Order: sequence, then C-alpha cells, then structure tokens
Amino acid sequence: MGVTMDGTKQQRRGNTRQRIQDVALELFAEQGYEKTSLREIAERLDVTKAALYYHFKTKEEIIVSLFQDLTKPIEELIEWGRRQPHTLETKQEIIRRYSQALTEAEPLFRFMQENQATVRELRIGDTFKDRMRGLRNILIDPEAELVDQVRSVSAMFALHAGMFVMQDLEGDSEKKREAVLEVALDLITQAHEHAREKD
Repeated sequence: MGVTMDGTKQQRRGNTRQRIQDVALELFAEQGYEKTSLREIAERLDVTKAALYYHFKTKEEIIVSLFQDLTKPIEELIEWGRRQPHTLETKQEIIRRYSQALTEAEPLFRFMQENQATVRELRIGDTFKDRMRGLRNILIDPEAELVDQVRSVSAMFALHAGMFVMQDLEGDSEKKREAVLEVALDLITQAHEHAREKD
C-alpha cells in the first residue's frame, strides 16, 4: 500500500511544481518579470510563501527549471537523431518532433523573447543555442551544397518563425502550426533530394 501512496504523492508534488511554473509564467507575461514577486505567485496559487519556497527559492530558479523541463524533449530528440541513419525519414521525423516540442514550450519562448536581458543573465540563451547547433548538425549533410545546407537550417527556423511571427496572423493556431510544419518538411525534403541528385 505504501508504494502507491508514495507514488501519487510524488506525482502530486510534480504537479505542484508545474503549477508554480505555469502561474509564474502567466504573471510574468501579464505584469513583467521584474515587477512580479514570489509572494504574488504564491497568492495566485493560493499557497503559502513557505510552500512555494519548498520548490523554488527565487524567480530565477523558476525560469531555469522551466527551461530545463521544456527543452528536455529537444535534448532527447538530438540524442535520438544522432543514433538514426541519415535518411530523409529521420530528418522529417526530427522536424515533426521539434515542431511538437516547440509548441509545448511556446509560453517559455515568448518569455525569452520579451525578457532578453534576464535570459542573458541566466545564460539560458547559450544553452538553447547549443541545442540548436546539435539539431542543425543532424539535419545538415556536411557534403551537401551550401544552398541545401541553408534549406535544412531554414526548415528549423521556419518552425521558429511559425511560433513568433505567425502568432498575430489571423487563423486557427493548429492550422497555422500544420501549415508551418508543411513548409519545414518541404524544405528538408527538397534539400535531401537535391543532395541525392548530385551524387
């Protein structure tokens, strides 16, 4: 019996941590990172400051933890991609999964875009750039022509553009995501097939 109880307790604790992260992001978006205090985050969550403290001591810790949690799928994707054959199927699957990971991390990326000074201070940007390089190296064929290397990298950035630039365009967000994904897949396919023709 003890095991199951502990299990649910672990899960609940995990959920509290996630709730804190979500509410913190909401408040940061509403009133700005600098102006938001831990006390306000606790109030909105309807928990004591001590309960919040149990999980996070500072606002910085909340952001860093969010960043680690939400970019973990990207890290796992890179590890997976490195073990796969360098086929078109692999690259398409990477683009699909990356699109999914970005969608889940969207509130965080919005925060990063709007709080660049904080992001610089916390060194989050550096880690993210490393992840981007890791993905890029899997998507690019080093022996491919420059134009195809650019196509491969553009597939990745099409997904970023979809997140930032297309936000305020009219239309259903799911449809926009699908359209952006289609363009990214087109680019990666074109790059791959063009490189094959040259062989």
